[in-house]
Amino acid sequence: MANETKQVAAKGQEVQKAAPMHIMSPFEEMEQIFERMFPRGWMRPLSWARPLWGDLTGEFMPRVDVVDRDDEILVRAELPGVDKKDLDVSMTENSVTIKGSARREEKEEKGEYCRCEIMHGAFTRTIALPAEVDDARAKAVFKDGLLELTIPKREKAKRHSITIQ
Repeated sequence: MANETKQVAAKGQEVQKAAPMHIMSPFEEMEQIFERMFPRGWMRPLSWARPLWGDLTGEFMPRVDVVDRDDEILVRAELPGVDKKDLDVSMTENSVTIKGSARREEKEEKGEYCRCEIMHGAFTRTIALPAEVDDARAKAVFKDGLLELTIPKREKAKRHSITIQ
């Protein structure tokens, strides 16, 4: 039996024979096909738990926070690997659009082993604002991969308390 599972190679090394493959049932095959076509989470394309680099598209989608304050709206976007020169922010009275591109390169060399990975992608994200804003007085700060937009609200859009009778 030992002769059946091991063979002697030319230089005296033992070589293992490959184990037989698991034969899938038709149901297992169909499940794998559907998993490749529709990966988990495909029905929630805008969910917050999305990875930074998309699985299917390779598209970079920044994570964004929108904070509605009494007199202003704060929009924060995580943009790791994005340079200030590759960023474009535009807005209207009720939305903000952030466009840009990111590029990252990793290189690792150890002896005869070399690994080099280059990732790049462009993105566009439009965020609907919860109130009308004064886009002419908006301020933007970009530091350490975090974009912060402070946008004052218009007078008529400010929050007011209502007395309940």
